[in-house]
Amino acid sequence: MDITEEIKNLKKAKNAVIIAHNYQLPEVQDIADFTGDSLELSRKAMELEGFDVIVFCGVRFMAETAKILSPGRKVLLPEADAGCPMADMADPEGLLKMKEMHPGAWVVSYVNTSAAVKALSDVCCTSANADAVVRNAPRDKVIFLPDRNLCWYVRQKVKGKEIVCWDGYCIVHRRFKPGDVAMARKLYPSGEVIVHPECDPEVQSLADGVYSTSGMLRRVRESLSGVFIVGTEEGLIHRMKIENPGKTFYSLGPARTCSNMKKTTLSSVKNALVQDRYPVELDPDVIRGARRALERMIEYI
Repeated sequence: MDITEEIKNLKKAKNAVIIAHNYQLPEVQDIADFTGDSLELSRKAMELEGFDVIVFCGVRFMAETAKILSPGRKVLLPEADAGCPMADMADPEGLLKMKEMHPGAWVVSYVNTSAAVKALSDVCCTSANADAVVRNAPRDKVIFLPDRNLCWYVRQKVKGKEIVCWDGYCIVHRRFKPGDVAMARKLYPSGEVIVHPECDPEVQSLADGVYSTSGMLRRVRESLSGVFIVGTEEGLIHRMKIENPGKTFYSLGPARTCSNMKKTTLSSVKNALVQDRYPVELDPDVIRGARRALERMIEYI
């Protein structure tokens, strides 16, 4: 039996749903019930009804988020060591010290953080709603973590607030360089360059537009351009091609890949369903604190 058919049968037997991030391998995206960015998948985790198990094809902080928002369900992360280096750059101890240095500041944590960091935050955000979350913060001073490039992007969008940036970054998006944009302009002069706000400010400034992954998908659908140069993890291009068969897509420079996102395979998903691996377990107190921050995040459209 084909492995995709096995997964379908196992999913039905376990009353499970498969959720996959836009950066997953194409074949993993194709067998998922839902694909999306962090904000879309966070909402989906809250809305899902009638399922006992969520198989989260992504990285650990995403599976933790699903568990926080659906604590009564079993959440499985098919690859136990699928982590996020940027999320690891922010730790609870460091956040507590920063809060002492900036008393009264509103803590906005990117969803790319651990559950423990979320639990110490006032609100979470994604790249899709970061500027809205900061703009609506009830304090004039904000601590934003962990991505300094997304923080720079928010500073351009939100005026009138003091925004303190944590010094973290995405190792994948930092590989995009201004030279990649210059070369793309030469190779595809009619192409539209779109990049993610985790890219360095110099790259963001040279692009035609800066968008979250969901924002990129929306821009591609709505734009009259027929050629796009995409500055984010190459997995998103798979979905772009499926949804826009009449348009052409190129990576900005050499295709940049997140090795952690690519750890999950069809075999991983099958094994997760067969062996119930790897369940996400979180302290109830952490869940309570983190859930408050995530629910606030979801209020901002």
